[in-house]
Order: sequence, then C-alpha cells, then structure tokens
Amino acid sequence: MATQLAPLNAPMEEEVPDAPPPAPIIVKKVIVSGGDGHHGGAWKVAYADFVTAMMAFFLLLWLLGATTEDQRKGLADYFTPTLVKMRENSAGSDGMLGGASLVDPDNYPHAAGQTGTQAITIPRGAEGGPTEGGAEDAERRRQEIEERIAERLDGQERLRRLVRQVRVLRTPEGIRIDLVDDADFSMFHLSSTVLVPEARQLLGVIAESVAPENRQLIVRGHTDALPWRAGVAANNWSLSAGRAEATRQAMIANSIEEDRFDRIEGVADRELLIRDDPTDPRNRRISILLLD
Repeated sequence: MATQLAPLNAPMEEEVPDAPPPAPIIVKKVIVSGGDGHHGGAWKVAYADFVTAMMAFFLLLWLLGATTEDQRKGLADYFTPTLVKMRENSAGSDGMLGGASLVDPDNYPHAAGQTGTQAITIPRGAEGGPTEGGAEDAERRRQEIEERIAERLDGQERLRRLVRQVRVLRTPEGIRIDLVDDADFSMFHLSSTVLVPEARQLLGVIAESVAPENRQLIVRGHTDALPWRAGVAANNWSLSAGRAEATRQAMIANSIEEDRFDRIEGVADRELLIRDDPTDPRNRRISILLLD
C-alpha cells in the first residue's frame, strides 16, 4: 500500500493551548558517608598510641642499658615488697646452715613456694645466662658469710650451741644477719643494754665474718612487746636503740672500722618476728645489715 506524503508547504497542525507543561527532571545526588575516609580522626588516635608505646619501649631499653645489674635487682625487688617480706619472715633454707627455722611453721601460701633459695623476681643480667640480676653472686656471698660464721662458732665449744640463734638472709637492701633471743638465751641482761659475755663473743665472731666484705653496715635493735613496770622512765624505743648502739660498740671493739656504720636504728616492738605472740622472746633480736 503506498503512503501518501504531505506536501512541504502544507500548514502545521495547531498546538493545543490547554496542554500541561512537561514535568521538570530532578537529579538526586546521594553522598554515602562512613569512616570519614582519609579525612577522619580515628587513625590519628591509633597512630598516637603507637608512637607513645614505641617511645616507652625505647625509654625502657635506654634505662636497661644505663643501669647496673644491682640497680635493676633493686628496682625489681621494690615492686615485689609483699613477696620479699613474706620470704624474709619465712622458714626454710635461708636459716643458718639451711636447717630448721626459729619461727616454724613457715608462712608461704602454698607448698610450692617452700623450695629453692632464689629471689622470686630476678631481672635478667646485661649479659644474660645463669647470672641474672646478680642473684647468683648475692646468694654466693650470703652462703660464704653463713659458712664463715658457722665455722668460727663450731671452733669454740662455748659458742657452738649459739649457731641456732643466727640467721643469714638475703634482703632487697643486702645481706642481713639476725641474732635472735629465745627462752634459753638472751643477748642482753634483762631490760638493759648490757651484753652478756656469750653475746660479746658471738658479736666478735660476726665482726670477723663480715670484716672481709668491706661494705657499709646498719644495726637495728628489736624488742618484744612486754610492758614496763609503772614508774620506770625507760621504754622499748630507747631500749632497742641502746641495744643497737651497744652492738655497734662491740663490733668496733672487734676491729670493724667506725666509718663502716651508716646508722643504727631502734624499732622497739614494731617489727615483730613472731606476729601471733608479741611477747615471744624471739621477737628480741639484733639485725646487722650489710648493704649492697
């Protein structure tokens, strides 16, 4: 069928005046947000934490390199005061000759803690290996002092029995020698600062044993908690300090140089050895500390 074309000059069809205008085209731009992209601040916080941690790490490395083994040992022990005090006041291998303690039973919280003689927290030495933080050296010194005391006491018949009155311990400050009273022996005459003859001889042995160490000394006096009778001007504070001074004088008389004593202390009954019984005679003691 043929299609008839309109002539070129044919008039156009008139527009309908009432026709509605075309609807406008609306373009909606959707912006998806999340994580703030590279302009957010979360990564900055994480990076700051990382830089702080690295600074602390390198500061730790610098401190480890700038301190001695003894200093690191002291720092480590400072942060374990409870364990150290527990060890100092406990029974076991730190007693004279590694035998029975004067304060049985011990107060370790469990049986596993009763083995061994090394400190519980021992930092690694600068060279690594078995000698960590000077622990082996300190234990060797403690044993040598203990053996010297034992040999000298064993060589004197009158003093041989006093070996049980002596304890040699390692502490965070150094090596401590405790001379402890009991029901059968007292270093001083009752309520006085006068040493009994056997105590003077015992202090002579202690002085000979610590003389080779050439380290500074601190002497501390302890008493029990027995009250003084009414009308007496003295008290346990003055008594403990006087006994510490009497001990210092006795050691000077046995060739310990006077300038080796850093100080003497009297602590009365404030540091009891037998805490459950403040009147126990074993609370009366003299402590001689060789500083590291």
